[in-house]
Amino acid sequence: MSNVSLVTMFILMGLPHAPALDVPLFGIFLVIYVLTVLGNLLILLVIRLDSHLHTSMYYFLTNLSFIGMWFSTVTVPKMLMALVSPGGRAISFHSCMAQLYCFHFLGGTECFLYTVMSYDRYLAIAYPLRYASMMSGRTCALLATSTWLSGSLHSAVQTILTFRLPFCGPIQIQHYLCDAPPILKLGCADTSTIETVIFVSIGMVTSGCFLLIVLICTSEGRHRAFQTCASHCIVVLCFFVPCYFHLPEAPEMLDGVVGVFYTVLTPLLNPVVYTLRSKEVKNTLLKLKDKVALFQRD
Repeated sequence: MSNVSLVTMFILMGLPHAPALDVPLFGIFLVIYVLTVLGNLLILLVIRLDSHLHTSMYYFLTNLSFIGMWFSTVTVPKMLMALVSPGGRAISFHSCMAQLYCFHFLGGTECFLYTVMSYDRYLAIAYPLRYASMMSGRTCALLATSTWLSGSLHSAVQTILTFRLPFCGPIQIQHYLCDAPPILKLGCADTSTIETVIFVSIGMVTSGCFLLIVLICTSEGRHRAFQTCASHCIVVLCFFVPCYFHLPEAPEMLDGVVGVFYTVLTPLLNPVVYTLRSKEVKNTLLKLKDKVALFQRD
């Protein structure tokens, strides 16, 4: 980070909207955030309590739920503060840097994890007899660790390139969170090269992961795979499609709306899709409900 930087804080301007909408938006985003956190915590609890769910699919789902819960926590609480108080829009330079890192770290890890989960489901369907040996506990741990390390490296590139610039004002970020594209516009130096590198980095990660998932279409048994994993494919599309609008040259308003979609709404899809459509999880929830009811009667 350059010593030339004179800026010690930024102001998150959020998305353009009428002041009268502050309270309704606060209520909506608060409810979504609470449901997201509780839903993902419920998945973690259910998988932890039921030994029948200690499989590779639910191991990866545990990682996904953890990511979804913290992905929202990194962005939504600050957005809620900005809606209820003008002072809530202020964010320190180092907090902004930390938010940008966590945002891309969790987003990148989720991107890689969706790819791993897609191939895990494909192997389970295409090679049922060899699946247990192919997706051993050690293999799952190695794949999960690789997604976290890859996400960390991807985020480090975005953060270092963004905050190595000198900043000398203005300090208003035209977004509801600290992200690379709106911050680069505040730099006091030429940012064209950095914008290109970030554009290529984000494009390679999202396109590469999405293409790897699409390659399943060219494999034998693709119809059964997509028919069985239809819900997973819907979540994947909901995550990847908005990413193509979240690029350095995207219009500010569009970039903000897309950002709200996949930081606020997409994490809520995980508990809804993977819990309500899974018979194993629903059976475990029913057993847990019965135990709670029995405990209350006692």
